[in-house]
Amino acid sequence: MSTRYLIRIPDADKARTSGAYALRSQGPEGIAAELQDALRGDSLFARWRADQPDPDDVDPALGITDPAAQVVGQQRDLDIDLTVDTVISSTVLKHRLRLLAGSAWELRDVRAA
Repeated sequence: MSTRYLIRIPDADKARTSGAYALRSQGPEGIAAELQDALRGDSLFARWRADQPDPDDVDPALGITDPAAQVVGQQRDLDIDLTVDTVISSTVLKHRLRLLAGSAWELRDVRAA
């Protein structure tokens, strides 16, 4: 069963400077596409895993993907709102968001999709 996560990025500039895996896009559509790619594929996870001191020790469950994940982004004043529909657990979603946006995001709501 899919879950819908409502996420807000109040400061996209801060998110884009959050680290080695940070978002690069400027607008809501690009940011949504980056997160959607991170949920549908394993390239972000693979890059992060390779950078760990012992990649073989990384929990493979963090690398789960959802080829059907959908992310939609909207500009709301200065904030960017993302609607994420996925079967990926909240733990993995939060991990990917921390890689992409550091602490510059807020989980606003969670509900069944």
